[in-house]
Formats: sequence, C-alpha cells, structure tokens
Amino acid sequence: MFRKINITKSFFGVVYSSTESFVSPYVSRRIQQFRDHLNNTHDNDILTDSFGRRHTYLRISITERCNLRSEGIKLTKNDGILRTDEIIKIADLFVNEGINKIRLTGGEPTVRKDIVDIIAGLKQLSNLKQVAITTNGLTLTRQLPFLQKAGLDAINISLDTLQENRFEQFTRRKGWSKVMAAIDLAIQLGYNPVKVNCVIMKGFNDDEIIDFVNLTKNRPIDIRFIEYMPFQGNKWNQNKMVSFETMKKFIRDIYPNLQRLPNKYNDTSKAYHVPGFTGQIGFITSMSDHFCNSCNRLRITADGNLKVCLFEGKGEISLRDALRSGVSNDILKEMIGQAVQRKKKQHAVKKKHIHLKSYKDITRRYIMDYMGLRFKNDINIRVFSSLSHVDQSGKASMVDVDSKNETKRIAIAKGIVQVNSNISKLIVENNIKKGDVLSVAQLAGIIAAKRTSDLIPLCHPLPLSYANVSLHLNEKLHRIEITAEIRCTGKTGVEMEALTAVSIAALTIYDMCKYATSPQYIKITDIELISKTGGTKGDFFRK
Repeated sequence: MFRKINITKSFFGVVYSSTESFVSPYVSRRIQQFRDHLNNTHDNDILTDSFGRRHTYLRISITERCNLRSEGIKLTKNDGILRTDEIIKIADLFVNEGINKIRLTGGEPTVRKDIVDIIAGLKQLSNLKQVAITTNGLTLTRQLPFLQKAGLDAINISLDTLQENRFEQFTRRKGWSKVMAAIDLAIQLGYNPVKVNCVIMKGFNDDEIIDFVNLTKNRPIDIRFIEYMPFQGNKWNQNKMVSFETMKKFIRDIYPNLQRLPNKYNDTSKAYHVPGFTGQIGFITSMSDHFCNSCNRLRITADGNLKVCLFEGKGEISLRDALRSGVSNDILKEMIGQAVQRKKKQHAVKKKHIHLKSYKDITRRYIMDYMGLRFKNDINIRVFSSLSHVDQSGKASMVDVDSKNETKRIAIAKGIVQVNSNISKLIVENNIKKGDVLSVAQLAGIIAAKRTSDLIPLCHPLPLSYANVSLHLNEKLHRIEITAEIRCTGKTGVEMEALTAVSIAALTIYDMCKYATSPQYIKITDIELISKTGGTKGDFFRK
C-alpha cells in the first residue's frame, strides 16, 4: 500500500520528505516508532545527542575483576574503582535526566561483595523502571535469592557452549553445571525471559546453534546470538565471525518456519521465534548490520569513565575524578551533555595500523617541528609550522579558532595566600586600613577574568557568561583560599581567565595586607588549574 511520509530527520541514513512511496508494513512500523522517538526527544535534554538519539539505558561496570579470568588484564587499584555511594550518586544524576534502565556489568559483577547494596540503592531511585545484571552465572545459585530480594528485575547470563567439556576447555575451569543450574533457578524464581548471551564464532561453537535454539523449546529463555566483535586484546580475526544471515540460514535449514517478531525502536536484538516453542531467539548484529541509528545506551566503566560508545577509544571523561574533586551537579551534567554531543553517528571498528618505522619517523618529525627545526638537503631550516602562536615568518600570531565549534566551556582554578595570625585576626575584624580585603579581592578577580585578553598576549577575548571568585579565610591555618569558576560558550577555553582571576585576587590581598606586616609573612602559593571541560582535546581534572 502507499503511505505518506513526513519525517524531516535522518532515518536509516536517508532523509525522507513528503512524498508518496511504497512502504512495507515493517518499515511503516519502524517509521512510526521513530516518530514516537522524536516526539519524546527534547532539544535541551543533555542525554540527546546531535543525531536526535535520546539515551535512556545506562550500563554500569561495577568491577574489572572476573572469576573466569586470572591473567593478562591490568586491573585498576581498589581506590580507583567507583564506591557504592558514587555509583548511586552518578546513577541518580542520570535517572533524573531520563535514564530509566540500568544494567550492572563487569568484569563479573557478582564478585563485588556489595552488589546487593548497590542494587537496593538503585531501586530507591524514583523513575528508574528496571535494574538488570549481566553475569557468567558461576555463583548465581547462591546469590540470586538475595539479588531478587534487593530488587533485581532482569538477568542476562553469558554462556557460549552447552557442552561441559568444551566449557572447561574455553574457560580453563569447571562450572558448566553451575551455570545451567543458575538458568534453571532464575526460571523458577519467575524471571521471564531469562536471557542467555552466546557469542558465536566459526570453528568454535557454531556447531551448537541448533542446540541453543532447542533450549527455548520448553523454557522461557531468550537466546541472544551475538556476532563476534573486535575488542582490545581479543586478537580479533574476521574469519572467526559468523554473520547474522549465516546463523539464520543454519536455523531455517532445521526450522524453515522460523518467524520474525516485532521489536521496539531501541532494541539491539532482532527477535525470532520457532512456532510452538516457549522461548525465543535473537540476533545482535553489531558487525553485519549495526544498530547505531537507534542506539540509546551509555556506559560507565568501573573506574568511573563515561563511554558514549562501546567502541570508543579516546575521549572518555572521568566522572569519578570530577565527583571526587567536589564539582557541582550542574557541572557534572554539563560534562555529560558535552560528551553525549560528541557521540559519533556510528561506531568504527577498523583501525589503521602504522608500521613501527613509520611511527618513529612521524614522532621524530613531530619533535623537530615542535623545536622549530627541519632538515632539508643537510641544511637546518627554521620553521614555525607547529608553533601555534607563531606564524611562518616567526612573528607572534593569535591562534585561528574560526573553524572550531562553539561549546560550553568551564574552568576552575584555585590558589592560596598564606598570612600570619596577626593578618588573619585583622581580616576577621575587618580592620585592615585599606578596607575589606576579601570583598575587594573578589571584585578584582572578577574584573581580571573579564580583562584577561588585555593582560595575556595573544589570548582571545571571550564573552563570559559566568565569573565568580570566592575567598575563604581559614583561621586555623592562617591562609586565604581562593577559588575562581569561569564559564562561557565559545570556541576556545577559559582556563586562562580562571587562573588570571585567582592570580589578581591573590595580588590584591598581598597589596592590601603588605603594610600590616613584613612581606616575609605573606606568601602566594599553589595557584593551579583544578578542572576544565568542553574543549575538543577532552576534559581535565587535577587529582
């Protein structure tokens, strides 16, 4: 039949306009799902990326450790892993912005001793509809009743073989019977469906595809066949991958009446069903038919980094460092929003490999460029191509930022002015002859932030949207602690403005107090950038 399409945004990589076109029932249903998705998307939503994808699903890794892995992985120290309270606080922030499903992963999440407390804490968050877990199932028979009591809503169990001896060969330990018992227990406790994740690899377990399908005959199980994907350290080989179409052909050779089931817009698994079977199967086609256009997932690593894509390499931001440095929720939300906005249209899994010799050549040329030296025909030629504040002739030049995109920039800097007990007392009593030290220094710092481009050569003038300098007198330590927070929406950062604000505030304190004591009792120290966010080179947080 003919239907009129009136979608102006990109869908399946194509921009549709108001035309009469033939639309199959499946595509028609997907278009309606996409319409509904757009209607639920808000322009000011920090979890909506530049391609209109609204993220409602958060995966949180709560440990890097695994009870099936003993070597080959460098683990983060315990104090670098998110604490329970930090996990709950981060989750609460995301849920308040629209996340309605959280999945706990690892490593192996059940090895974390406080997993029951984590689940219970998450279940206290209003508007969170589901807490799920992905586990290898080895210890689940002992833990599952407690996890369910804490509020666990859904379970995914990873199992790549139904053969006990093959399981031991793959994992190098016993435990197959425990995993099968965990699946049975989950069914008995009412989980429906119990999802079983199975990565299919050629010559590895592709001969078991039908056995897995048969597992759904009398049980409410959702077998999810996953295409083998490349990850760092797994020695990915394209010859190992079994595609969705190949797997489906295997199954249809035995079950020719295999039926497609409807999917929700953001589903990662293509659902199928053998008529008469209790359970179902699905295919996660990350390699042969990616689902990036409808991706609604974000990830938090065990050490607190936000990953907007599973295949993301560089560009992660550390929510842990931000949290531990005491930043406000508003700044955390801005960081999250900026990261989401940087999410790419789709993942790229192929990497270009640089030959070692070429890599060394590139490195050497980079260093020589940085030093301003290039060799050509055995003659030293002075060049300035890689010095950002110098032009080709060697003259000072402001960096051209015209091609950069405007983003929200935030910088925080701190500093200390150490004084003696006498100065500290005079400030408390507001008895410094030159006036109110803290108020004048605060005003001087704010003015300095606005005038930074006049003070620092080649620094871009920026329209600041927020400039605040706070000063606290620590009477016990006899020192004035200065903090400057500067914000703007622009094409370059505001760290110089923050540092200038702290510096001028500190100098103002020195000037106002110098006649009340000897200069040896006033010391300006520890002026440093604490954090900056919003730049193309990534965010920075001082530990």
